[in-house]
Amino acid sequence: MVSKTFSTLAFLSAVTDVSAFWRMECRGRTGLARIDPIMDLGKLSPHIHTVHGSSGFNLAATYDDLTGGNCTSCAVSQDKSAYWTPALYFQDTSTNEFEIVPQVGGMLAYYLLRGDNVTAFPAGFKMVAGSNYRRSYTVGDPKSPDPPQSNWAALKQTSQDDLEQRALGFNCLDYSKTPEASLYRHYLPEKTYLDGNCPDGLRLELMFPSCWNGQATATDHKSHVAYPSLVGNGDCPDTHPQRLVTLFYETIWDTNAKQFQGRQGQFVVSNGDPTGFGYHGDFMTGWNPNFLQEAINTCTNDSGDIRDCPLFVNPTPIQSEAQQNTCEFDMPLSLLSEDGSALDLKNLPGNVAIQSGPQSATPGAANPIESAISAATSWLGGVFGGSSTTTSSVAPITSSIATTSSTSSLSLPTGGAFIESAATSSSAVFNALGVPAAETSSSVVSSSAPPAPTSAPVVTSQPGVSYEIVSTQTVTNAGLVEEIVWMEPVVYVTEDSVTTVTVASESVISARKVRERHLYRHQHHARRS
Repeated sequence: MVSKTFSTLAFLSAVTDVSAFWRMECRGRTGLARIDPIMDLGKLSPHIHTVHGSSGFNLAATYDDLTGGNCTSCAVSQDKSAYWTPALYFQDTSTNEFEIVPQVGGMLAYYLLRGDNVTAFPAGFKMVAGSNYRRSYTVGDPKSPDPPQSNWAALKQTSQDDLEQRALGFNCLDYSKTPEASLYRHYLPEKTYLDGNCPDGLRLELMFPSCWNGQATATDHKSHVAYPSLVGNGDCPDTHPQRLVTLFYETIWDTNAKQFQGRQGQFVVSNGDPTGFGYHGDFMTGWNPNFLQEAINTCTNDSGDIRDCPLFVNPTPIQSEAQQNTCEFDMPLSLLSEDGSALDLKNLPGNVAIQSGPQSATPGAANPIESAISAATSWLGGVFGGSSTTTSSVAPITSSIATTSSTSSLSLPTGGAFIESAATSSSAVFNALGVPAAETSSSVVSSSAPPAPTSAPVVTSQPGVSYEIVSTQTVTNAGLVEEIVWMEPVVYVTEDSVTTVTVASESVISARKVRERHLYRHQHHARRS
């Protein structure tokens, strides 16, 4: 059997058009509930979300509701926006029960001021990022580093669907090691990998589109915005010429909490996704547009610290963490009896089924009990971005959860951890399973925060040649998963000119144990974007 090989030149290119940014600290969680006033307006959402921001959040929240809220769980009291993402759960193999993973330090919402003439969100603006029903990755091999950004156009990897998939990150945290770049890994690692490499938990990352067509929203809540050509940087499409603030979410989950140690199982996103490809997020502005525009124009200190912006500290001071943690929204009567943080849950909140493949992750399949009630809006909300028909390479694990939830012992860095690495030259040797046996890398880090996890591998290829995956097939045999990968060599003639030479497709097969332990190492650290 031939071993699987990867040929990727680099993983993230240097950022050159960043002028300023700030980190909006939202240490408090206003609620944990099946509420999504964007995709499921006025009714219960099929899956549960962790919500931050305005106390005015509700099933049918409007801009006026948010701005009329009596508090915010974010540090700047003028920010009455709502930020929400699916929560993360652990399912124990022996019991098939679920429990929520402790969330560490709330969330950070980065406001990155990229491009020219950055515009504030207008009143009523809302958007979503990510695709709820996605269960596969179609921009190459998700276990390999991204190709250099300068090659994306030549590789025809700049469609909105491609960029959306690269806008997700799952950052393995080890504060004793050097951090990896944000958005390096685009899938949810297995528990065995997290246990061995991520003592400080897992940071889920999400970049939002920042190119805009001038509309406050759209029918699908996505098409009024678009990603620039390099996800967070680059050029906007002609259809969306205006540049908005670039939003980037970071949420840390304590996957190494004591209650999970020594137990077999899997981590799963609350929408039933064990792969991570269906991770997503929502945003509704609660800013006064004039105030936000003034912040864009004046809060340009390169520290990223909101305390370095006079507009945020005078006359109203930054809210303390204790103040942020006291803000909650009113729970709807229909959800008062549902506790998403309860122990030994027989099902995910909303009775969401585990959906490991694209065929199962379809509108209506996630919540069989409430499908009749939620079919109309769930279908409309679920089809944004679509789901891929590519066979998922992630093997489902039949499992569940048990035991108690405890307060996390992790401490959150004061500065946050958004890291984008400069172009790096390094190499990795892959063993017969296609996993790097040794790895080196470097990254550029700034801002104040503790040390973080190890950097991810960057694989070099034969000069001028890399390989593009054109098809995959997964076969299960005697407890092993055999992944058959067909790759075509791509020959680089110059940086701006690419000639693809197709040789008889080479079948490369790798046998992987269903629960193989990947040796990638990662990290969390503060830095300037």
